[in-house]
Amino acid sequence: MKKQKLALHWQILIALVLGVIYGIVFTPKYEITNDVLAKLEKKQVRQGVIDSLSKLKDVKYEKNKEFVLALKNGLNKKQFNEYNKVIIEAASTPYIRWVSWLGDLFMRALKMIIVPLILTSIITGVANIGHNKDLGRLGLRTIIYYTVSSLFAIVTGLFFVNVIKPGVGADLGFSENVSELPITQHSFKDTLLNIVPENIFQAFSTSDMLAIIFFAILFGFFITRVNEKYSTLLIDFFNGTFEVMMKLTHFIIRFTPIGVFGILARVVSSNDNLGELASRLGIYMLVVIAGLMFHMFVTLPSLVRVFGKVNPFKHFKAMFGVLLTAFSTSSSGATLSYTMDTVKNKVGVSNKIASFTLPLGATINMDGTALYELVVAMFIAQAYGIHLTIGQQIIAVITALLASIGAAGIPMAGLVMIAIVLGALGLPLEGLGLVLAVDRVLDMLRTSTNVWSDSCAAVIIAKMEGETLKIEKKK
Repeated sequence: MKKQKLALHWQILIALVLGVIYGIVFTPKYEITNDVLAKLEKKQVRQGVIDSLSKLKDVKYEKNKEFVLALKNGLNKKQFNEYNKVIIEAASTPYIRWVSWLGDLFMRALKMIIVPLILTSIITGVANIGHNKDLGRLGLRTIIYYTVSSLFAIVTGLFFVNVIKPGVGADLGFSENVSELPITQHSFKDTLLNIVPENIFQAFSTSDMLAIIFFAILFGFFITRVNEKYSTLLIDFFNGTFEVMMKLTHFIIRFTPIGVFGILARVVSSNDNLGELASRLGIYMLVVIAGLMFHMFVTLPSLVRVFGKVNPFKHFKAMFGVLLTAFSTSSSGATLSYTMDTVKNKVGVSNKIASFTLPLGATINMDGTALYELVVAMFIAQAYGIHLTIGQQIIAVITALLASIGAAGIPMAGLVMIAIVLGALGLPLEGLGLVLAVDRVLDMLRTSTNVWSDSCAAVIIAKMEGETLKIEKKK
């Protein structure tokens, strides 16, 4: 008899609990000793810094905040910004370091796949759409709907996160120097200019997400404009590469529980107010859920009523089983066959429209994911105390839209796309580690939203094409 494997979300939940317990039990203590000073000398910390730290010798600090405050008082601003991480690591008890590297390793693996995944996903998406000779009116209407619905979702998320501000005033244990983050150093004009890279290989090496996305869109478009011999070869190559990247993404996501354990242990151990941390994460979750529910039960039904001219409640009733399946599997791809069957046989959309709009939607239409990515980025920016200007928020909206197009219809793939949005805004990925803990339930909700939006697209496009649907008929 084959042994049944524990589902990934249960593994993550167990890792979350263990990480919190470990972080509480093994909360680090801090002390500057001769051994610590010797370690810092080996790491080539400047002598002036070591001399300043000597004055803090043999004083034990029970809390991270107390030790950080002592460092700020004992060092000048430049010294603190340059060496605070090295000093804190050297002066702390080692128990958290024994496990925190697991989180670091997981985050490095995520960073490793970001550039090739976004490059291949956007190139293949654009090229495959542009290569379709029968795109015509049906394709244009579908793409316009998907773009508009995703923008509505993102703006909804932007509204809720700006009104409720779940990250403002939160002490989440982050230690990056806010003033040196890239987004605080560039104007909106500079950001727009930097979208066009001077050297695309430099953009690859520095993970300049906006430049990479811009290049991928152009490359994918012009693949369809070359000789068919080369066009077919390149499309096959990037489709194949994208499939490989998806397999690699699946492999890395399997290690999420280990990463969550390492990240949570470090975050909990360095945070002196766990109640504040839990409450802020709870408010963040409520913001995401509120945004998703508004988009799912207000925006999309309104689009169905106004443009599809059918009763959205009847459509929702017909799709209820599909939405439950999407919720439980967290995969729009795994739900696709069920979605197509229901849309054709229960809703009454023709095979021509269902077979075009739904597979395309499962690939590029990610309303829930787009909303989620934007809220996460804004939450982390607020937690760092960064005020994003209107121009920077517009960049965040555009990046969330493009990143959602590249998101794969698999569980937790949105996490990789969030890293892209954070990279475009210049925010450290450390913040992503925090929201990993509560991602699974939100993943289930945003997948349901994605699938619901796809089905609404099929209804609206079918009505625009003059079809009569089963959900219109009186019983």
